[in-house]
Amino acid sequence: MTNTREPTSPIRQRRAFFLRRGPMENIATVLIAGGFLMLFQPFLLALYTYSLAMLLTGTVMFVIVSKFPE
Repeated sequence: MTNTREPTSPIRQRRAFFLRRGPMENIATVLIAGGFLMLFQPFLLALYTYSLAMLLTGTVMFVIVSKFPE
């Protein structure tokens, strides 16, 4: 006897990782948090130097990615 049951929900097409909203928002949030920590650490000037660039990158990425479909 074979199982010929119809699926109850339509099959969703899987999007590539970089086109999905959830994981990319998480990456953007980590970039923002990393830039914030780099800004307020007193040890390495190189981290302080790139902190604003990292904060801005994370913020712009979050704004763009938040427009992606879920």
